[in-house]
Amino acid sequence: MIIFVLVFSERKNYSFMTKIAIIVAGGKGERMHADIPKQFIEIQGKPILMHTLEAFRCYDASMQLIVVLPAAQVECWNKLCNKQNFRLPHRIVTGGQTRFESVRNGLQVLQAPALVAVHDGVRPLVSKETIARCFDAVAEKQAVIPVIDLVDSLRQITENGNQAVDRSAYKLVQTPQVFDAALLKKAYEQDFSALFTDDASVVEALGAKIYLVEGNRENIKITTGFDLALAEVLLKSRL
Repeated sequence: MIIFVLVFSERKNYSFMTKIAIIVAGGKGERMHADIPKQFIEIQGKPILMHTLEAFRCYDASMQLIVVLPAAQVECWNKLCNKQNFRLPHRIVTGGQTRFESVRNGLQVLQAPALVAVHDGVRPLVSKETIARCFDAVAEKQAVIPVIDLVDSLRQITENGNQAVDRSAYKLVQTPQVFDAALLKKAYEQDFSALFTDDASVVEALGAKIYLVEGNRENIKITTGFDLALAEVLLKSRL
């Protein structure tokens, strides 16, 4: 009975830890052939990045927001905020040459204990429910990422050509990826590896187990002109 009370108390305290979101926005818009960084392209009259920040504000108005931008884009962002009268509180951190460096820079300004989400600045369609599932699970699991099922057939390229594989054995990974802040900060003390394609892969390299929760299919990463057109339709349907 005593052990049960201690464990329950610890989990309860964990669930009330500070929630922080690091929004990484370092895109250049090259694959869209755009004149401005893709996170600054407007959808429904507002830059994509602003929609993304508002998604987290919708989930929890008290959440601390950290936006990681290339140094050359900070002035442009400030001008856009003034133009749009965008007053949602957030802190700007200068990014690095790679996403790995940018996330590490963002982590340097926060203090543990906390629960921290890392999210792509060009995923404005993440649902409140997806964010909630990640934060609800991380209080127990410490490392949680949202995923969705594959719906298309999948083939693996081999030395002899290609072959069909079981798509049920694979998942598509999204963000936000949510972690205990102390664990994530420790993981980002490692040297960079080309195998680090997201935050989960960095944490996994430390030996931690990654847990999966359900994402939302419309939570696309806007990378191409097609993605932008699709996001326009999806966002309009929400209004």
